[in-house]
Amino acid sequence: MEAPAGGDPGFQGGATARTATAGGSPTVHEAQRPPPAPQEDRRREGLLELHDSFRELLAFFCANATIHGAVRLLCSSRSRVRTASWGLLVAGALGVLCWQFGLLFAEYWRYPVVATASVHSEPKLFPAVTLCDMNPRRPRSALHQLRVLDEFAQESIRSLPKFNVSESRDILSAAGRFPQPAFYLDRGVRLQRLSRPGGQNRVGFRLCNSTGGDCLYRAYGSAVTAAREWYCFHYVNILALTPTTREDGHHSDRGHFVLSCRFDGQDCQARHFQTFHHPTYGSCYTFDGVSAAQHPGITHGISLVLRAEQEHHLPLLSTEAGVRVMIHGHDHTPFLEHQGFSIRPGTETTIGIREDEVRRLGNPYSHCSEGAEGVDVHLLYNASYTLQACLVSCFQQLMVETCSCGYLFYPLPSGAEYCSSARHPAWGHCFYRLSRDLGTHRLPCSSRCPRPCRESSYKLSAGTSRWPSSKSADWILAVLGKRGHRSPGQTPSLRSRVAKVNVFYQALNYRTVDETPVYPVPRLLSAMGSLWSLWFGSSVLSALELLELLLDAAALALLRGCRWLRVARGSPLGAATGAPPTSPGADQMPTGRRNDINHPGGPTGLVPRNTSGSSGRSLC
Repeated sequence: MEAPAGGDPGFQGGATARTATAGGSPTVHEAQRPPPAPQEDRRREGLLELHDSFRELLAFFCANATIHGAVRLLCSSRSRVRTASWGLLVAGALGVLCWQFGLLFAEYWRYPVVATASVHSEPKLFPAVTLCDMNPRRPRSALHQLRVLDEFAQESIRSLPKFNVSESRDILSAAGRFPQPAFYLDRGVRLQRLSRPGGQNRVGFRLCNSTGGDCLYRAYGSAVTAAREWYCFHYVNILALTPTTREDGHHSDRGHFVLSCRFDGQDCQARHFQTFHHPTYGSCYTFDGVSAAQHPGITHGISLVLRAEQEHHLPLLSTEAGVRVMIHGHDHTPFLEHQGFSIRPGTETTIGIREDEVRRLGNPYSHCSEGAEGVDVHLLYNASYTLQACLVSCFQQLMVETCSCGYLFYPLPSGAEYCSSARHPAWGHCFYRLSRDLGTHRLPCSSRCPRPCRESSYKLSAGTSRWPSSKSADWILAVLGKRGHRSPGQTPSLRSRVAKVNVFYQALNYRTVDETPVYPVPRLLSAMGSLWSLWFGSSVLSALELLELLLDAAALALLRGCRWLRVARGSPLGAATGAPPTSPGADQMPTGRRNDINHPGGPTGLVPRNTSGSSGRSLC
């Protein structure tokens, strides 16, 4: 029986329609289901979603991960042999990767550097040039003391076997009729022959400490060197007790030593020179004309004509004839005994210079200093920081701390005094022992004095020729005021009293050597990525997938632990009140079995899962 065509619309919308089957028995069909629940009734997606179980988490990882090896290990649970094989492979690859990472980081933490050289061409500041006349003077206040020392020197030299020194007029001259004050001359320190059994005979002197129990022998293979060092020791003793006085005025005058000077085609000015006195190299003059060299070549450098007379003021101390020269940077202290060179009189010496600049990386790549501020040594020189200035300052401070006095050749720290045998009888023993320790790097000065992070050095190439020549000697010496009255055969002797020096840039090209790290951070990351791709064939994002798996597993384990604690805290309360034990609710049951619970008021599966929003995904 069919429903009427114009039947009640409510009948069609809400009731069931009955139709006849072929057998005549009626069949009931459900009416059209109601529309789905509104969007507001559905479970809203949270800010942070976790998987319901470890199995679901692992299944999601296996289906979506891109990392090699680990996927085969975690997702081949059906075959134990395959799982064990991939487990060994992944463990081996991980072990080799960690080993290579260790080697890489060990090399990185050594902070190696590579030097990169480059050539630049631009005008450069002309370096400073220091020249000394190599004529140490006799101070007026110490003429008597030095005369007594000269007599003692001849006596000591004559006492040596196979040495026969005639009395020298130069040594015993200049005594004068000055007062002869008493002074202390340590005659126990004298020249003597020091021989070893079966060894070479040597000449030297002995220095002992204050008790005499520890003695130090200064032995030299050359008797000339031994005599000079011995004389210098006593010379320092005398000058330490002598008030500081300058030489005669004409000796300290620049015109007495520098006969002619031209720089870049123009005459030098007096303000370009700085004067100081060196105990063994005599009067010194530093040309410090701060100007840039615009062109290379000898005509654009400095040309000097110098007086090189052998005045023999202290012949046992000054054994060379000529001029001492050193080329250094501006505002740098010249250490002529370490870095200077000598020029022969009667010659023209041409010195071409090339500049090299080194730029070092600072900490942690190298131990260098940007200046004196970061150095654990107080510089005694009022100049820019250099390694040699720091070493000398460090040595002088250790000298004052250890020997209670300072060495005459170096500046004094505040409150200290210079060493002399009259006030410090054992200072020589202390000084030479410290000098030996400094040379063998036993003193802390080597570690306390780093190299400058930016340092310039000069490469020199020199050539010499006779000057003036025999043809031009007459008029050149006449112009210089050196001619005077001479015999025809006296020209060579006059020539030996002058010297000419030319200093210039060979080229304005200069080389810079820059230190660069072997493993900067981008290169380190690149090396790490290469190793990771070699052993696991993945990228950074693939590694983040594995990290996400570990974080999700940790969060899920923490969530379950909190849930277990909440249930464990509620159990004793129910037992105490006598309430019957309750079965866990839907939010406490395993997720996979929630849909099997029959809820009153509807058939199975019609109630939406976790409609209350308390699914246990919140942390406790």
